[in-house]
Amino acid sequence: MHFIYKHRDWPNFFWDNKTLLNILTEVRNLQGKILGRMQSLGFELRNEAMLDTLTLDIIKSTEIEGIHLDTEQVRSSIARRLGLEIAGTVESDRNVDGVVDMMLDATQHYNHPLTAERLFGWHAALFSEGRSGMYKITVAKWRTDSTGPMQVVSGAMGKEKVHFQAPNAVFVEKEMSQFIHWFNSETKIEPVIKAAVAHLWFITIHPFDDGNGRIARALTDMLLARSDNSPQRFYSMSAQIRIERKQYYEILERTQKESLDITPWLTWFFNTMKNAIDTTGITLSKILNKAGFWNKHLNTPINERQRLMLNKLLDGFDGKLTTSKWAKITKCSTDTSLRDIQDLITKGILQKEDAGGRSTSYEMVLTE
Repeated sequence: MHFIYKHRDWPNFFWDNKTLLNILTEVRNLQGKILGRMQSLGFELRNEAMLDTLTLDIIKSTEIEGIHLDTEQVRSSIARRLGLEIAGTVESDRNVDGVVDMMLDATQHYNHPLTAERLFGWHAALFSEGRSGMYKITVAKWRTDSTGPMQVVSGAMGKEKVHFQAPNAVFVEKEMSQFIHWFNSETKIEPVIKAAVAHLWFITIHPFDDGNGRIARALTDMLLARSDNSPQRFYSMSAQIRIERKQYYEILERTQKESLDITPWLTWFFNTMKNAIDTTGITLSKILNKAGFWNKHLNTPINERQRLMLNKLLDGFDGKLTTSKWAKITKCSTDTSLRDIQDLITKGILQKEDAGGRSTSYEMVLTE
């Protein structure tokens, strides 16, 4: 099978600037607008928006690989590392801290040079126990292909379909040396185009036994932070790629089997980025709604348990709010949780949900 890296001119990618001009201009305008809107929010709300975006980015980047992390652990881990004070922090597992460390290093130190050692550090953070699931893997080193060629496959055993086969391991060090040099060089490539090219190029080399997708997306975020000239992230490519995962894999496979003209890949990347920035409007509305709520209740007596649960509801509570859930999350008795809830009902903040059921549930009162 003929893969893109077997072309004689690899890795001299090219594209049609005319085809890309309109969508690229639109994306760059949207980037500027969202950064402008966020800068007008003020320090605390900007931090809130960034915390939400980074949490979403990490959760969705790992979900693309079929790995599900605890949202509260991710949020708490990011907040601790950035020195942000948030209510209801929880302890986080080592695997959560590892992916958080990688993403924050990529985005907060976006102007630091990329090196092989830095990539090895990211890989070690992702696989601190030297295993991917049940399997022992080579960590913090380029892959060796000791168990055979690096392939992306699907289908049942014996009926596998090979979607992609990466370059032989003997070429990886040379390939990565070339990639890293290009990544760090002051090229004339438009910064957003560079982010898209880097994603495709890295994932095509597939230099590690596992974790290539997550690291490719971290590199993408790193270059997008450079394009924004800011460590603060307000839109999530990973979250949008998660939504469009099927199309993501399809365009990757198609591009990796075709010519070095990557115009279709870039078109898909920019459209996905546009959708990601559009979605940020939802995040912004939620944050402004939350800020408005607390401004309105600045002088309302609210205890710490109530504050914790109201913030969870404002952030988007998962499932129905019941007295037992309140008690479990705030670590109090069900009698205390019922008193907390009844107090907020009296103050016009909570109300019983109309839907019946085996246990009563509560929701926030919608206000204009």
